[in-house]
Amino acid sequence: MEVRQMRCFATLAEELHFGRAAATLAMAQPALSVQIQTLERELGVQLLTRSTRRVQLTKAGEVFYERCIRVLRDIENSSAVVRAVAGKDVDRITIGTIYPATFGVLPLFLSKLGKRFPDVQIHISSGSTDAIIRDLEKGRINLGFIRPVENIGSLRWQSIANERYLLAVPLGSPLEMAETVTLSDLKRERIISFSRSNLSYTEKYFFEQFRKHGLLDQVAYSCDDTLSLVSLVAAGIGVGFVPEWTKDLPHRSFRLREVEGVDFTIGMGLAWNKEDPTANREEFVEIGRSLTSVWRPRQPSGGHSERTGKKRHRSAHGE
Repeated sequence: MEVRQMRCFATLAEELHFGRAAATLAMAQPALSVQIQTLERELGVQLLTRSTRRVQLTKAGEVFYERCIRVLRDIENSSAVVRAVAGKDVDRITIGTIYPATFGVLPLFLSKLGKRFPDVQIHISSGSTDAIIRDLEKGRINLGFIRPVENIGSLRWQSIANERYLLAVPLGSPLEMAETVTLSDLKRERIISFSRSNLSYTEKYFFEQFRKHGLLDQVAYSCDDTLSLVSLVAAGIGVGFVPEWTKDLPHRSFRLREVEGVDFTIGMGLAWNKEDPTANREEFVEIGRSLTSVWRPRQPSGGHSERTGKKRHRSAHGE
């Protein structure tokens, strides 16, 4: 049995599609099939069931997949340990990030990282909090910008920012012109929310908050991401809660307003695997921790967020 065969099988077990797995491995699909068939012959068991429509793991395949992940992670960790002992700095780091971080903490983090380690190759991998946690545990990424999690097992999380969400309303709408916006006002509006089908941290958070404030019946539309939500708001379809960084979007046709009695805030932080032996990892984590001095939670001012002549919040971007 070869390491290459194990990598091929592990990738196929995750993709459950020969074409996608072959593309991920940068190899031809027939060559991948040969590797898997050879591996099954050597083991004397069937690892996969194949049909024209899908690929599935057998019970033996599920067990072997878990074993492969452990072995491959140990090999990667051993390489990193040897390099660290030899005084070799890390030459590559993979960072997982949820979508909101790409507009906020990630650019600042990359700027600091690039100045401190100009020779390090950096790869950015986008995904959900749950997917990034899995990749951290499997050693596929070194750091992750994700929503709050508990420090369980080898997983560690450091809070960096509290991202405040305000109500986006169309330009010229009654809510844009109102002196104040209240919960009663919202109960007369069509609310656009994030789709519950994705079951991300943010979507679960807003479902609970809307239920708490009696707004679930007002949710008339849903979408998968922030940019889609603000586009629907700008089109006059409804109103919705979006992070403050959206006020920096160019050519926008919406305003951000505070809602009396409502403070929607979602945490964001840096996660890592404490068993990851990557050289200089602690220095990477410290760079992440240093962002807390720049990204501070905004405090409600009790005024309008973006009305001329009214009170405004300082931007988390330093504006």
